Amino acid sequence: MLSSLPDLLLVVLGFGLIVFIHELGHFVAARWAGIRVLAFAVGFGPALVSYRKGLGLVRGSSEPEFLRRAAGGESISPTEYRLNVLPFGGYVKMLGQEDLNPEAISPEPDSYQSCSPWKRMVVISAGVVMNLIAAAVLFIIVFMVGLRVEPARIGAVEPGSPAAMTTAINARELGLSTPGLLPGDRVISINGEQPRSFNDLMLATSMAEKGTRLELSVERSGYDTPLHFLLAPRVGAASGLLEIGVEPSRAGRIFDGKTAAERDSIAETAAALGLRGVKAGMTLLSVNERIANDANDLFSALRQSDGRHVDLVFSSDSGEQVAFSLVPRAQLQFDHAPLADRTVAPVEHLLGLMPVMTVGNATPRAVEQGLRDGDLFARIGGVEFPSIAQGITEIRNHKGRTIPVVVLRRDERGEWHEVILPAVAVSAKGQIGFGVADTSGDSALIALPLPVLRKPGTETDVRPAAAHVITAPGTRVLSVDDEPVSDFSSLRAALLKSTRHAYEMLADTTTVTLRLRPPANGVPSESVPARSVEWRLSRSDLEALHSLGWTAPPVAGLFEPEQIVLRADSPLTALSMGLAETRRVMLSTYITFLRLWQGSVKVEHLKGPVGIAHIGTIIAGRGVMWLLFFLALISVNLAVINFLPLPIVDGGQFLFLVWEALRGRPAPIAVQSAATLVGLVFIACVFLLVTYNDIRSLLGL
Repeated sequence: MLSSLPDLLLVVLGFGLIVFIHELGHFVAARWAGIRVLAFAVGFGPALVSYRKGLGLVRGSSEPEFLRRAAGGESISPTEYRLNVLPFGGYVKMLGQEDLNPEAISPEPDSYQSCSPWKRMVVISAGVVMNLIAAAVLFIIVFMVGLRVEPARIGAVEPGSPAAMTTAINARELGLSTPGLLPGDRVISINGEQPRSFNDLMLATSMAEKGTRLELSVERSGYDTPLHFLLAPRVGAASGLLEIGVEPSRAGRIFDGKTAAERDSIAETAAALGLRGVKAGMTLLSVNERIANDANDLFSALRQSDGRHVDLVFSSDSGEQVAFSLVPRAQLQFDHAPLADRTVAPVEHLLGLMPVMTVGNATPRAVEQGLRDGDLFARIGGVEFPSIAQGITEIRNHKGRTIPVVVLRRDERGEWHEVILPAVAVSAKGQIGFGVADTSGDSALIALPLPVLRKPGTETDVRPAAAHVITAPGTRVLSVDDEPVSDFSSLRAALLKSTRHAYEMLADTTTVTLRLRPPANGVPSESVPARSVEWRLSRSDLEALHSLGWTAPPVAGLFEPEQIVLRADSPLTALSMGLAETRRVMLSTYITFLRLWQGSVKVEHLKGPVGIAHIGTIIAGRGVMWLLFFLALISVNLAVINFLPLPIVDGGQFLFLVWEALRGRPAPIAVQSAATLVGLVFIACVFLLVTYNDIRSLLGL
């Protein structure tokens, strides 16, 4: 929802100023061209107040009084300056020119039609030019004062993402064996352009042409030569935009909540992720007795831990210290599951063994429908004990409908009980309203393995090793070669131990014995007899298993993003940066329309007035410079949209003037009227659609 009324008012006033500047351009150009201006208005609807030379400031419109006195021969200015009820938008009304009524022409010598076409082109273009000038000025101010941004430096990398899986082009010549980007890598080039911030990397990724690769160059500690990558972005499950799977670099400080409730929530989340005792606002002092520069030192230590605990020390501003050990997370394999609609879903697994989906964090909407944190899905739709990929796919198959759900819930004694939810509502986006989790951290409960998996970036399907071993969803792995297992970490450790000799001896195949217990009547139970199965693993299975490392628990979101001040070192540099940023935003806006046509950007990603106001209030909360930066972005976008070739906006009017200049006469009134109607209907439909999407997004539907 909108974050605060003061910030919202600032955004509304700022937007009004941008519109004022746009209309001021039309006004000044019209006066220069000798066209009679009847009204200069900010906003739409009835006038709140107006001013006219000769009448002064009056409540409402001065038009009736002007007409009365003008009829009596008094000399009063024909131009009314007015502030209207609705603050969004504005207009300049010229004699003989109305966008919505092409028939409103005038034969007067100072009318719009009496002016030469090239002067009218200047008048029509002046608003757009003023918006671009205003944006450049705002950008120059921002870069002179300085803007706090996240640097173009890599933080956490999503396992299995393009950023994690792609090997550097020059890896062999540098002796590099680890694939992917790593926390701390500094991006120095994206498709030949130098990024100023992490946002530049995100924008270049989301605006990339579908099916093409990003050229990325990074500086990495310990290497004198930059590393060069070719990354193929993929569509993000949450955003729906192209992503490569990276987060911004994180500082060593935990987020400091604004309220007591926020601080308590941060402490609870930290404790749940293994950082027990860490409070909001604390700073990471050391990792394994070495001074920590930022959170990337923690991620690197966990990745290189070989499963051993990592010793951490946090300190508060008051000097309070907390010392403890954090357990690294055993890395699983990451592949894609081909779906019926010819798309793929990311899956984490261990030789095809996948944990069962659970409810990680139930939103109020999910709680109203009966779900609770920690619920284990025994059945969702027609799928029993689904993995995350299977569960999400089944939910999405019920978009806009209800889906039957059966969950298992522990009571106070830790015993499982079945809870039947006959009709859980699924939103039009294919969501119920909960954060997904799984059983990998506290159980070796297994979903039914998928029949085929696909390596990321390929079209080759492979049959996972577990496909013929686990035949009943909800089966629990008890041991591997008599080595007891309790979760996926111990399951991986037992498999590594049992297969190490075969792996080191370069054996083509090896066999391990799994002790399995299927569920009883759909519920995990100790009453069902266990059975043993022989599991044959190939050489490729062994190599995949023994190549797995260690990752950090999902603690990155607790740390504040690293920030730098983006500031020009001279007014000339600020001018150069401002002009470059104006050009970049213009190109990005046009590319957005191209990506809409190509399908990599969707209509629901666009923002209308409600969405702009919501984002603006969030940005305004970051400070004055961010608000000015946001208004500069809006100014450029307003210029671009106004000059699109649509009859109802400046770009369409400009095309009619080009027609008139080339043919020597205006386009027929009937053609102008029809084009105006089509443009009006199109813009109204787009406005309603983006506003509808904005409201749905704010309400979480």
